[in-house]
Amino acid sequence: MAEYRVGELANLAGTSVRNVRAYQDRGLLPAPTRRGRVAMYDDAHLARLRLIVQLLERGYTLAQIEEMIETWQQGRDLGDLMGLEDALSQPWSEETPERITVTQARKEFGRLITPANVKRVLAMGVATRRGAHFEVFSPQLLQAGRELLAAGVPPEQVLGLAETLIEHTDAIATLFLDTIRNDVVGPRGADWVPDATEISDLTELVKRLRPLAQSAVTASLALSMSRAFPEFLEELAQHLREHQES
Repeated sequence: MAEYRVGELANLAGTSVRNVRAYQDRGLLPAPTRRGRVAMYDDAHLARLRLIVQLLERGYTLAQIEEMIETWQQGRDLGDLMGLEDALSQPWSEETPERITVTQARKEFGRLITPANVKRVLAMGVATRRGAHFEVFSPQLLQAGRELLAAGVPPEQVLGLAETLIEHTDAIATLFLDTIRNDVVGPRGADWVPDATEISDLTELVKRLRPLAQSAVTASLALSMSRAFPEFLEELAQHLREHQES
């Protein structure tokens, strides 16, 4: 599991450090692991915090959420509730974050490592700075950037492509989740609290949503590329013919 300082955790969950500590004081959020004086949180904390934030956004009070957590901790329907939290806390990717030192990054990427560019990369959420290291959450994206640079794509274009790609995938993620929110959860009403059977159904839905979303996006991209690629090839062939004629 990834580890987060309290500020990183709050930022990823869309809340404040003050709220994180308040939820922890109320027992809604488990205590963090201590690394000396530093409190470190993991993906399970992030999943619980995001769930709290989402329930608050839907109109649940802290007292109602606290009652759900107390039920959880007292063991009533523990298997179903733990299954839901486990499903929510599973990472969406099987990638293992890659750590590279600042020195390594400068050696590999040279003039690309400027304060402005580093700020852009961190703002995308694909990496974070940890002292003298960068922790890259998606080595596959990093490798794609390496190969584009090696192919001669200017650094500015590579960063712009990454920003646009993440913007579009963020929109796709929102589309999927809004569908579940509006068409599955929404009709049940703002005061709905799932019972044991419904929690089990939600757990199965969360588990199915992961491969469903990934396969749908992969299939859609394949269709889009199959439509766009012939035109690209024709443009390339035309360019080569004109070059030969000249």
